[in-house]
Amino acid sequence: MLILARRIGESIVIGDQVEVSVVDIKGDQVKLGINAPRAVPVFRLEIYRAIQEENRRAAAAAPDALPRLEGLGADPTRNPPAR
Repeated sequence: MLILARRIGESIVIGDQVEVSVVDIKGDQVKLGINAPRAVPVFRLEIYRAIQEENRRAAAAAPDALPRLEGLGADPTRNPPAR
């Protein structure tokens, strides 16, 4: 782990597109500003871990755990609706 010291108004750059700035410090809380392209997801660690765990549970679910969806999708035996 890289550990850096920064003061309010100072920044670090990650790669070519992400800039993290120290916006405020009050007591034991540090406020960070993150400037990144919209395509780069940015999460608090606890939220990221919760998303990953939910994805693992969903991937491990048995296919029959979901109710069967009747009437959705194309039915090749039916004629398409008239226009």
